[in-house]
Amino acid sequence: MNKTNLSIVVPLLNEADSLPELQAWIDRVMENTNLCYEVIYIDDGSTDESWSIISALSRKRKQVNSPQLVKGIKFQSNYGKSQALHAGFKIAQGNVIITMDADLQDSPDEIPELYQMITKGHHDLVSGWKKKRYDSVLSKNLPSKLFNWAARKTSGIQLNDFNCGLKAYKSDVVKNIDVHGEMHRYIPVLAKNAGFTDITQKEVIHQARKYGTTKFGYERFINGFLDLITIAFISKYGKRPMHLFGTLGVIMFMIGFVIAGYIGSSKLYRMAHDLPYSLVTDNPWFFLALTSMILGTLFFISGFLGELILRSGHHGIRYRVAEEI
Repeated sequence: MNKTNLSIVVPLLNEADSLPELQAWIDRVMENTNLCYEVIYIDDGSTDESWSIISALSRKRKQVNSPQLVKGIKFQSNYGKSQALHAGFKIAQGNVIITMDADLQDSPDEIPELYQMITKGHHDLVSGWKKKRYDSVLSKNLPSKLFNWAARKTSGIQLNDFNCGLKAYKSDVVKNIDVHGEMHRYIPVLAKNAGFTDITQKEVIHQARKYGTTKFGYERFINGFLDLITIAFISKYGKRPMHLFGTLGVIMFMIGFVIAGYIGSSKLYRMAHDLPYSLVTDNPWFFLALTSMILGTLFFISGFLGELILRSGHHGIRYRVAEEI
């Protein structure tokens, strides 16, 4: 049996028009190589004929006993790109895994060079960089530049296009990272956190969309920045939440304790010297002290609960597969 050199993972949603052309393009490119490859399509709850086309492509390969397999996973519903990539990574058998979008904006002509950068360049991860884009300047290009700048500053990884769907990985990378939620934008950061630090980029061709419309709206930028905050926290404190929340809790509690001590000692001093004094509860600083001590306690409890959840938590079902070929 031929060992699979390359797995091409393609998440998709309602891309029936582009799938036959994409598969033919991949086959045409791979004919000039000696690689044994598989193409894995993950149908993320499409409502068009995408799954029928994937099934037909797979049957055609099996009928001629081709070693170049076409595989497919069909989700029961739309669970998102991260879950689709997770499912594809799970069954990928290649030494090198390349991901690309199904809308023909990513060029399969890039595949051989990406493969060589992993195998001969010995990089852990190669991320595509769509330097010249055919998207709207206001709705995509400018927000994308801001997003990538923030991601570089936060992660320390010098990539120009974190969200490019065209990426290449060593097999060990995708088998040791957990892509969940909407973290597909930050796979390089997840890889770095897992100990894979040889991360580079390659300028790739970006093509105008040929069929259909984009599946992502303006909310992806809001979600992207929220995810950036999440992954920045996880990167630094994911394994030790008590170090953050416990520290904040102690600081807040001590601030409240010092203020309360000052209020109490000030009243005792006035009482001892027969000076006029008021009730502690009439002093606005009392409520500031009380609030600080309560917040400090809550922060500390949050850190403690975070440690318990980290040690006893388990991952639930993130997606349901309706069919697999």
